[in-house]
Amino acid sequence: MGKKKGKTDIDELKKEVKMDEHQISIEELMKRYDTDINNGLTSAEAEKKLNRDGPNCLTPPKTTPKWIKFCKNLFGGFSMLLWIGAILCIIAYAVDYFNMHNPSKDNLYLGIVLLLVVIITGVFAYYQESKSSKIMDSFKTMVPTISHVYRDGKLIELETAKLVIGDIVEIKGGDRIPADIRIIQAASFKVDNSSLTGESEPQSRSTECTNENPLETRNLAFFTTNAVEGTAKGMIVNTGDRTAVGRIAGLVSDLSPGMTPIAKEIKHFIHIITGVAVFLGVTFFIIAFVLGYDWLTAVVFLIGIIIANVPEGLLATVTLLKLLAQLQQFAPIKLVLLHKIE
Repeated sequence: MGKKKGKTDIDELKKEVKMDEHQISIEELMKRYDTDINNGLTSAEAEKKLNRDGPNCLTPPKTTPKWIKFCKNLFGGFSMLLWIGAILCIIAYAVDYFNMHNPSKDNLYLGIVLLLVVIITGVFAYYQESKSSKIMDSFKTMVPTISHVYRDGKLIELETAKLVIGDIVEIKGGDRIPADIRIIQAASFKVDNSSLTGESEPQSRSTECTNENPLETRNLAFFTTNAVEGTAKGMIVNTGDRTAVGRIAGLVSDLSPGMTPIAKEIKHFIHIITGVAVFLGVTFFIIAFVLGYDWLTAVVFLIGIIIANVPEGLLATVTLLKLLAQLQQFAPIKLVLLHKIE
């Protein structure tokens, strides 16, 4: 049941934003939200709406505990095969140690090396994952902390989290839009919607409804987008998770990422290697028995053949390749940021 509900929520998020606040008249909008474009809301009405709708902020996603992430990197996927290989190496050395006068330490050294490889690469992979899994934190940095809003007929500074539907706010160039707002007044007002719609050029905003689609019309400005120039006055029509960017944040947080192509290939490769190693190990174990070897020697054959089929360097190689891919991916972004600074 919970799974079905989650799927329904995702389907709702995927739908086009549906709203009519940009199409109806200002007078009708004032009646709907019980506000005044000159005086704004009263403190009592604002408090009532804040208790009803909650703060004007994005709900953080459910996070996986750090220790679970660490264990997945340390024991998941190909790491588990290396753990098994290391344990088998130590078992093989233990068998030799208790049955031979001068046992070779090759298996012991190999087991220690495998343990070091899997631990170091696991810690490194966890470190990289923790650095690149801060999507919601990046959304938070986009949210302004203080806004200029009319309350009880006075223009005051207020925490953005305390803004509610129906509030009248003032915005100037350089500000971030504190919520989804309907433009009431505008003077050469332009916004940067690139973070929301991908449009690279600043978009003009006015009091005119120019499109039925709320994302295309000029009389709406959206939560967390940038005011590039000019000034504007607007009425808040959506806050928090109900804003356009809030819907996107919810979609990003709730959608299952699935397995990447390289992860699928590695998983498939692990299955093949494991199957081949076990098959050859069991085959030679049986052959050893048939040829008259005792069970202890046959077990050593089994362990040795399985270990020999484990590609010890693959985990470290894949981890380094992923790091290089990330560096190449972020390099163009750094160049763009440098150009913007210049």
